[in-house]
Amino acid sequence: MPTVAETRPLGAPLPDVTLPDADGAPHRLHDLAGGRPLVLAFLCNHCPYVQHVERAFGEVARELAGRGVAVVAVVSNDVAAYPEDDVAGMREQAARAGWDLPYLVDADQSLALTLGAACTPDLLVFDAAGVLAHRGAFDGSTPGNGVEVTGAALRRAVDAVLAGQPVPDDLPPALGCGIKWRPGNEPA
Repeated sequence: MPTVAETRPLGAPLPDVTLPDADGAPHRLHDLAGGRPLVLAFLCNHCPYVQHVERAFGEVARELAGRGVAVVAVVSNDVAAYPEDDVAGMREQAARAGWDLPYLVDADQSLALTLGAACTPDLLVFDAAGVLAHRGAFDGSTPGNGVEVTGAALRRAVDAVLAGQPVPDDLPPALGCGIKWRPGNEPA
């Protein structure tokens, strides 16, 4: 059953956290942003909603990087229960989808909990000051709905942020597989 991310109040700061990538190398989110807008994407390998957009997401990520936007993917799922989302699965997915972006591991799920991540994909856009300006879907396409995968919603959100304008209110909310919480980590 798909999960829709609730709209959380915008204006939250980008957390100052350091997470490892699939090779164990640490990456500090603030350093990755480097004073630029940042797209923080909660993704995973096994989710059909993510698989549906993953190749186009990689293309849009490259486009946004060329426009000065940092793009980072994070997997926060409980890999004990969903081993296909662990490091080997992350590597496989990045290769399959053609991703050239940091793909980080939120093993204790603290980043997902702090930001209220609800599903995969759940896309958050922070402005250059590190303030949450948008949260939503990649576009209106989901597996089986016949809508073309374009990344239009994410592009519109980032365009607004780059222009210093409010993000349009008519963009679709994040919709996908619910984050797979470790026992005892479920949000209240």
